[in-house]
Amino acid sequence: VQLQASGGGLVQAGGSLTLSCAASGRAVRLSKMAWFRRVPGKERDFIAGVGRIGDVVYDDSVKGRFTISRDLGKNTVDLQMTSLKPEDTAVYYCALDLAASGGTKNHAGAYDYWGQGTQVTVSS
Repeated sequence: VQLQASGGGLVQAGGSLTLSCAASGRAVRLSKMAWFRRVPGKERDFIAGVGRIGDVVYDDSVKGRFTISRDLGKNTVDLQMTSLKPEDTAVYYCALDLAASGGTKNHAGAYDYWGQGTQVTVSS
């Protein structure tokens, strides 16, 4: 399995960005996928996740501002980010959980594969 994240960049506070993660490999369509972010010196924090049937979970810090979506035909997962704040500045990672059971997990240890990360910087 390979994950390729893209779409990061520099944006002003209040602006928008869309991140995309392209997945390839076995069982991708049966997997749960998520976005995490990390700031220097801290652990990766769960942002949003989407299950096999499109069920979504968000961290409270991004509810109402971020939207995760999945295209099973293209094997991509997008993260639409609006009303961005300086505290959203981080390296964003997409992740894939191959587990056949259970719902979308919000901890990094549950995920089997990770993308390379893409930097998002929000200026004030």
